[in-house]
Amino acid sequence: MKILVANLGSTSFKYRLFDLPAETQLARGGIDRIGQAQSVCAVEIGGQREEVAQHVPDHAAAVRICLEQLTNPQWGCLKSVSEVSAIGFKAVFAGRLSGVRIVDEELLAKMESLSDIAPAHNPMYATAMRQLRSAFPDIPLVAALETAFHETIPEANRCYAVPYEWKTEHEVCRWGYHGASHRYLSTRMAQLLGRSDLRLVTCHLGGSNSLCAIRNGVSQAMSMGMSPQSGLPHNNRVGDFDPFALPVLMRATGKSLEELLQDLSNKSGLLGLSGLSQDVRDLEQAAAQGHARAKLALDVFIGSIRQYIGGCLTVLGGADAIVFSGGIGENSKLVRSGVCAGMEWAGFALDESLNQTARGEARISTASSKTQVWVVPTNEEIVVARQVAEAIGGMTNDE
Repeated sequence: MKILVANLGSTSFKYRLFDLPAETQLARGGIDRIGQAQSVCAVEIGGQREEVAQHVPDHAAAVRICLEQLTNPQWGCLKSVSEVSAIGFKAVFAGRLSGVRIVDEELLAKMESLSDIAPAHNPMYATAMRQLRSAFPDIPLVAALETAFHETIPEANRCYAVPYEWKTEHEVCRWGYHGASHRYLSTRMAQLLGRSDLRLVTCHLGGSNSLCAIRNGVSQAMSMGMSPQSGLPHNNRVGDFDPFALPVLMRATGKSLEELLQDLSNKSGLLGLSGLSQDVRDLEQAAAQGHARAKLALDVFIGSIRQYIGGCLTVLGGADAIVFSGGIGENSKLVRSGVCAGMEWAGFALDESLNQTARGEARISTASSKTQVWVVPTNEEIVVARQVAEAIGGMTNDE
């Protein structure tokens, strides 16, 4: 069964093609600058990479180009488009319509109605899905919602201390995100340690950041709440923030609520604190050269991770392993070192030599550390592919 997994950005389309159940990756590619004068279209199949520049007006056109690449008679990996059993999406938020769902009008309307909760994700996914339903009516579209993995979180860890009717009637609660990543890390750690009865704190750190407390493969608590703008500071999104500061800012700046929400979701986080960049690599370099606000941004980021790790350890009663993943978690020695500094009292200690040389999957804790510390690259796409295959019930287009 061939499953195409799509990862959408406002002007980008990235994909991987998997053959299940073997879980073989047949191809990967992407198209950047969709809707601009000239887009960059790249594909890698069997070690061969092709890249061309052309105008790509929308996401439907991007998928069409992707399928043309995959069925190229010279170097493609598919004989025809009919071999694609489904297109899967790592969709973000649809409230109670969580889980893994065939894309239909109900789901699209729900995502659109909740666009203000996930403004950087829901609008583009809903638009692209509508385009693709129209352009490829014979290919099932499946949305794997990021909130699905966190449906197991106990109600006491999901509720805000607000009128209970806000939850039951308006879906206001801690939904949690990055579900595919945390699910993958949980599954992979069980394989690496040869146990399924693990207590894990998984740290997905990248452009968007979250921590999850997992027991026996089941999510128990996580840092993100109602929206993906919550929890840890993100690249340009605020993280935790007191809403009672908004009236003060409205009076002081003359900005509307909508304008301030835009600032919180686009001009805050590491970018807002540093006034320099939303990229940790830039901030590390600048901090080393004495840039005070770059150092402040890193200190706030690391401090927030430490606080949430403490909360996760409390929920779990300790942990068997702390896992770093995502672009920052996998690559920033400084962030990992800062998070683990002086944490022996909590049961884990970093081996700095291992931290400095870690590549790919690697244990970076000392031999005596009660709690192991790992770096594990995530693979959200294979999780989505598995979920999509299960959702369509093993049916393929050529049956």
